[in-house]
Amino acid sequence: MDLGPYDLNVLLLTAIKSEIDSKAAYLKLGKRVKNALLKDKLDFLANEEEKHRAFIEDIYRNHFPGEKIKLPKETLVPLPEIQIFDENAPLSKVLRSAMEAEQAASEFYKNLSQRFLDETKIKTTLLYFANMELGHYKLLEIEKESMERFEDADVYWPMVHAGP
Repeated sequence: MDLGPYDLNVLLLTAIKSEIDSKAAYLKLGKRVKNALLKDKLDFLANEEEKHRAFIEDIYRNHFPGEKIKLPKETLVPLPEIQIFDENAPLSKVLRSAMEAEQAASEFYKNLSQRFLDETKIKTTLLYFANMELGHYKLLEIEKESMERFEDADVYWPMVHAGP
């Protein structure tokens, strides 16, 4: 992901919007699932996104003092969003979408860190975020694989329980 053409202002606003959108998606998804352990994991991910947002907002305020944080409806930087689809969509499909968003966020933060070569704390934290996003990817991957097994086993076969 080449972030070269984008101003730092745009990149930080994109990061903030992405974290807000991801948090909302995880909270919405958490309300949809019945599995308490998965719900806890989704709540954990939502909380992680909130912490990332707060840190990025601090960076924004420090680099653009006096400027109000005004998020765009659409971001210029192409980052995939978590697609919830409809209620009938397989959960594994939603988790796949979340995995793609986490992987893109990792790449985004890794590249964004290069804008802060002279600011070691920010650079290190952004690289840490990049690693955390990969951890989120792995967590979602495990859940997706588990969900796929469940979805495969939940296939309805007419007359499967009919006797001889």
